[in-house]
Amino acid sequence: MTVGIDGLVSGLDTTSLINSLMQVEAQPQTMLKNKVSTTQSLVSAFQSLNTRAATLGSLADATAKPGALDLYKASSSSSAVSVTVAAGASAGQIDLTVGQMAQRQVSVTATMSAWPVDPPVLTVVGADGTTTEVTAASTALDDVVTAFNAAGSGVTAMKVASGTDGAGNPLFRLQFSSKETGADAAFTVYQGSKADVTAGTATDLSTVAGSATIKSAQDATVTLWAGTAAEQQISSASNTFTDLFPGVSVTVNSVSATPVTLSIQQDTAAVSKKASDLVDSLNGIFGYITQQTATTTSTDPDTGRTVVTGGVLSGESIVRDVNQKMMTAATMPINGHSPSEIGISIAEDGTIAFDSDKFAAALAKDPSFAQSTLQAIAQRVADAGKVVSDQYNGTLTGTIKGQQSLITDYNKQISDWDLRLADQRTALEKTYATLEVNLSNLQSQSNWLTGQLAGLSTGG
Repeated sequence: MTVGIDGLVSGLDTTSLINSLMQVEAQPQTMLKNKVSTTQSLVSAFQSLNTRAATLGSLADATAKPGALDLYKASSSSSAVSVTVAAGASAGQIDLTVGQMAQRQVSVTATMSAWPVDPPVLTVVGADGTTTEVTAASTALDDVVTAFNAAGSGVTAMKVASGTDGAGNPLFRLQFSSKETGADAAFTVYQGSKADVTAGTATDLSTVAGSATIKSAQDATVTLWAGTAAEQQISSASNTFTDLFPGVSVTVNSVSATPVTLSIQQDTAAVSKKASDLVDSLNGIFGYITQQTATTTSTDPDTGRTVVTGGVLSGESIVRDVNQKMMTAATMPINGHSPSEIGISIAEDGTIAFDSDKFAAALAKDPSFAQSTLQAIAQRVADAGKVVSDQYNGTLTGTIKGQQSLITDYNKQISDWDLRLADQRTALEKTYATLEVNLSNLQSQSNWLTGQLAGLSTGG
């Protein structure tokens, strides 16, 4: 804290005087603070450019990967069948008919008010012979349902109201349903234990009067090349066929004896978007560099002169290098062919132009050439992005670390100056305090002498 010692004897504004002297003394520190601010702005601009370069590199690398442009779209001639594509698909067309839909087994018991056998022991036998024994806590139907659903047999049970008996008492049926669809999900429910099933003494509930199978477990089926010598039926436990064709998923929605045509075609719009996204990302870097290196003009309010100020990245050779590397990667010939042949060229403003119509025409004329050219460009851009922004060896990364080291050094020097200036202020305050004390002493002596002289004059 600064202690005011203004004008105790001298009448001087010593606080203001010391502050003025300290401003002069602090000029080197002020210059260091300005350097920190300027360098921090430079680092922020470099970091933004580095982030853009890394993002571009990742996008380009993904575009250059094998199969990245193997993009297809699918269509179906009927709502009875829907089709989607994924990696590994290829162009083609095929007809199929839908014989049946996959469904789960649903069976119901005869009507009852409680389980008719005590103790209530049931056994579920799956299509593969797996057996699951279920023992309920009581003959109450709710207890039977609870035990059945906790057994993990792949079959669920539920109690369904089914009218009343002659005395007005409520009756129910138990509905048993397989959790999965398909023929392999078929089941049989027996009254009796596993041992009873093995011995052949258990009762098959489907044979009890009043019981019924509402739906049988069955696979979905489709037929390829129907009516020809090559006719082939294919089944699936669900209504989706994931391995019918490579990279294609077919879902049947309804039975159709009329052939449904599935078409798989290259998705030229998706491939074109890959090219467009790459160009847009490149132009994002070029635009940022232009913005950060642009000069601005203003008028000095004191002199009226025009002042030209450069952008944050003006004059930085590393920025020119980044710009050149990216431009070269995007526009240099590939195996003697110019990227302009697929619609990628240098625009008048120094950015990259993308002609989607020209790209689509090149893709239609020679898909292999158009795709390989785009991927070659993407690979060069990815390589350039890595050289620039690699987190360990990137040129921009190294520049950023160097500038951050400068900031650290400047801040250390500023801290040292804080101590030096504090000592200087203390010394000045002590000097002026001593001056006031000395002036006070001199004034006291002067007053004493004046008094003595006055006494001598009176005595004479």
